[in-house]
Amino acid sequence: MELPMIYYEEDLWSKTLLIYDSALKEINTKLEILNNEFKLNHQYNPIEHITSRLKTPESISKKLKHKGLQVTIENVLKCINDVAGIRIICSFTSDIYNIAALISRQSDVEVLKVKDYICNPKPNGYMSYHMIITIPIFLSNRVVNTKVEIQIRTIAMDFWASLEHKMYYKFDGNSPEHIRRELKECADIVSFLDKKMLSINEEIQTYKEDQEIYEEDIVEEVYEETIYSYNYIEINEKP
Repeated sequence: MELPMIYYEEDLWSKTLLIYDSALKEINTKLEILNNEFKLNHQYNPIEHITSRLKTPESISKKLKHKGLQVTIENVLKCINDVAGIRIICSFTSDIYNIAALISRQSDVEVLKVKDYICNPKPNGYMSYHMIITIPIFLSNRVVNTKVEIQIRTIAMDFWASLEHKMYYKFDGNSPEHIRRELKECADIVSFLDKKMLSINEEIQTYKEDQEIYEEDIVEEVYEETIYSYNYIEINEKP
């Protein structure tokens, strides 16, 4: 088997891989800080968990060849957007857009491309929010703006996408029509579930806010009655 060109450039490939790995660490740190701050300010944790991965040289080589490109480090850096990938799993769809906005507002992050497969699901039912961003990696002698693909999903979306991927590739990408139809029906159920859970959560939040207002009113009334009673006693007990 003939090895792709990048296998003969081991040192250059190792340095390239280091840059992408550093980009993943940078983004992971940013997300951890944002999540902790959100939890501190709102007593709520919007991120369930985060996973990250680097494409293997074999996978990158295959993708470049599929694009009709020569397998070189230059083409990897220029033409492949998802060498480094991060997947963020959220509780609710509203969290997805909140997290995306927080990432976009980072001063050293540049958003290159966004694909909203939640508002516009793929024909097979796939839903997720995709961002291609760049982040600067500071090396000893230069700064490299490095691309990272970020996928943001709910727990339900991730459940469907993971199982659909496993089942679909059992057919080498050519699953029967009725299987594709049933998977699409499952995606529709997942979408309904997400909307229902978000609606319930919003109702709970409204109830909680109303309850807090009610309790504040009660405390204020008790305070006012106490002050009134104190003043009444003080006036009537004067000689």
